[in-house]
Amino acid sequence: MTRIRQGEGVEMKESISSVVENKLKSERNWLKVAVVTAYIIFLLLPIYWLLNMSFKTNQEILSTFSLWPRDFTLANYATIFTDPSWYSGYINSMIYVLMNTIIALAVALPAAYAFSRYRFLGDKHLFFWLLTNRMAPPAVFVLPFFQLYSAFGLIDTYLAVALAHCLFNVPLAVWILEGFMSGVPREIDETAYIDGYSFPRFFRKIFMPLIASGVGVAAFFCFMFSWVELLIARTLTVTEAKPIAAVMTRTVSASGLDWGVLAAAGILTIIPGALVIYFVRHHIAKGFALGRV
Repeated sequence: MTRIRQGEGVEMKESISSVVENKLKSERNWLKVAVVTAYIIFLLLPIYWLLNMSFKTNQEILSTFSLWPRDFTLANYATIFTDPSWYSGYINSMIYVLMNTIIALAVALPAAYAFSRYRFLGDKHLFFWLLTNRMAPPAVFVLPFFQLYSAFGLIDTYLAVALAHCLFNVPLAVWILEGFMSGVPREIDETAYIDGYSFPRFFRKIFMPLIASGVGVAAFFCFMFSWVELLIARTLTVTEAKPIAAVMTRTVSASGLDWGVLAAAGILTIIPGALVIYFVRHHIAKGFALGRV
């Protein structure tokens, strides 16, 4: 009887400890959920507030504090889509951003392949020098770019901004792509040459699919830098190629800033970046796992 009672006591203790342990686990899970939820709300609050302002009038924005629009209006978005000075800014930005991304990748792919496959005198120093260009602030190069492009008549053109941004995007793309290419065995190159592949065909048919994630990651970072960069784009453009960021900073009238239109423009500026992130999200995840990101 004593042994039976002792066994029952042990079982009761184990059941009580399991109940307490399960309760602690549930409390920890709730705590994790609460922390993650609070963090997401903290991150999304500025975006929500920007969206909230975009549906308000200037009078409501400046006079009252409200969590949602009291006088809901689409006039701010209508202004952007009907005023040429606004929607042309988005078109200009998309044009030179796409040009820059294509040029940067076209230059970075062969350069990264050379750094990953060949060893030559000063290769590590040259690779580091490329990265130092990316580390420098854009303000350092504004004056040289302005004088150089003025001499060649490239001021206020898409090509001027696209080429200027290549100074920062090409080193970053080379660094990312070199990490991916170094992970591809060199035996694949040798096997392709033995099978009679020319280098362009090998690079296009065999090598590019193997580093597709790296190309996607590099394109993403090139796009985002060129899309959000303001100083160089604003300095090298006047009217014809003026980007949306420059339009937003120069929108001041006699009555002050049009806060509603600026908020609507900010929301429309976030959308392209969000779409790019959505389409290359899998490549970015692989880039963090496999490449130099």
